[in-house]
Amino acid sequence: MENLTKLNLDNYKPLRDVVFESLRKAIVEGSLKPGERLMEVQLAEQLGVSRTPVREAIRKLELEGFVIMLPRKGAYVADMSVKDIIDVLEVRSALEGLAANLAAERMDEKEIEELKKISESLNVAMENGNLDEILKKDVEFHQCIFEAAGNKRLTQMINSLWEQVYRFRAGYMSDNNAIRGIKEEHEHLIEAIVSGDGNKASKCAKEHIERAEQYMIDKADRI
Repeated sequence: MENLTKLNLDNYKPLRDVVFESLRKAIVEGSLKPGERLMEVQLAEQLGVSRTPVREAIRKLELEGFVIMLPRKGAYVADMSVKDIIDVLEVRSALEGLAANLAAERMDEKEIEELKKISESLNVAMENGNLDEILKKDVEFHQCIFEAAGNKRLTQMINSLWEQVYRFRAGYMSDNNAIRGIKEEHEHLIEAIVSGDGNKASKCAKEHIERAEQYMIDKADRI
């Protein structure tokens, strides 16, 4: 287990939520690795808190699929199978299709210009092969669409799913063939949103995710 940073406790959020967000971030970014056991005492010491908020955070992480509890063994960071990732992508396809549909109806000129600007920055990152920047700009691109959809609950649900497959995204977006497809798919999605065609935007968003799903199916066949 890599050392975790002590928490900044000068925060308006409940301590259990601060601990939960810190541990979830560590799992998503790989500081806490799949299969790694989560020891309450050790985590509490590293974060500078008591065991109670750590225990509560672990229970919440289990509910969200980031942690598994094994009888008489304790809590472990969950490892996602290919089937798990495909399941998440299927749900994302439905939700992001809805978000794109709403965005096509509601996105104003300022938001459209921002989406195009982010897309240009993402393309530059792809051309330079800068994976960290690619991942960052890809998140910004989709977040711009989600926010334009104007449905906070929908955005929360989608973001939770994104976090669950963060490690997969890093691998997928470092694939040169995937990168070429992503650029074209984003362009089609922007065109649909700009034209105000919600059905087409939804179709583009779903196809974008279905391509990632097919990538995982092909990968599973090679294992």
